Amino acid sequence: MSRKPIIAFIGLGNMGIPMARNLVAAGYAVTVWNRTPLTDADLAQHGFVTAATPAEAAAQSGGMVITMVADDAALDAVTLGEQGLLAGLPRGGLHISMSTVSVQIAQAMARAHVASGCRYLAAPVFGRPEAAAAAKLSIVAAGEAADVAQAEPLFNAMGQAHFHVGPNPEQANTVKLAGNFLLMAMLEALGEAFALTAKAGVPARQVLDIVNGALMRSPVYENYGNIAINERFDPPGFKLRLGLKDANLVLAAANAAGVPMPAASLVHDRILGGVARGAGDLDWSVITRLVAEDAGLNHG
Repeated sequence: MSRKPIIAFIGLGNMGIPMARNLVAAGYAVTVWNRTPLTDADLAQHGFVTAATPAEAAAQSGGMVITMVADDAALDAVTLGEQGLLAGLPRGGLHISMSTVSVQIAQAMARAHVASGCRYLAAPVFGRPEAAAAAKLSIVAAGEAADVAQAEPLFNAMGQAHFHVGPNPEQANTVKLAGNFLLMAMLEALGEAFALTAKAGVPARQVLDIVNGALMRSPVYENYGNIAINERFDPPGFKLRLGLKDANLVLAAANAAGVPMPAASLVHDRILGGVARGAGDLDWSVITRLVAEDAGLNHG
């Protein structure tokens, strides 16, 4: 039986930690680096080995590095430069970027990896931290078919499904941004529907049960609807300020592609207003409360 390679995992936030833990559970040795160092107790609890820099983590790997970081700037910082992962990743190694980032940085990363003799695979995920913990993420990959095949055992350890959408990494990031747009638009629409029916005296719970039964059957509406009804905005699964980052990325991608997205502009402004009012560190489902407040409904 062949021994599994050592995996380097960079970025241990709400999503990264459960994803890396699932790799350990699948029998991989995982070397980690995080901007905020883990304590010895954390390392022992999760079964990780720590590295001093992204370059060291990549050098200690068996040729595969996963990044799960917050934004373009973080991906650039952990990948490039003297301490970046490309400085340590062996020639021919594979970098699997699972972050939600822009189309432009995906293209730039692909070029930088080719210049370094390495490979780059974009594989952003759909799913909240609880889905990551349960290894039920859905992973959207784009890159060479051979790279996707090499990453497939890792995807199987972290998720319930994966999709190969094309040979160019930015294709996966475009699909991820389109999906996040649909989620933020759903939250806006759900909030508006709840506000309208609340003014008519119909409880939101009854509305959700009707809509999610008679009109459609969606686990996404069920999950987010329950969060909204119970106002479980803290602790956040996905912060509103990160939703603002994604809304900006959606509009930038739409502008570059020449695609009008008026609904995206509307939701962007809703999210921007929420961040400006101090809700940036709450779960982005707080969009529903922001809609209610604008309708004059008392919450909290």
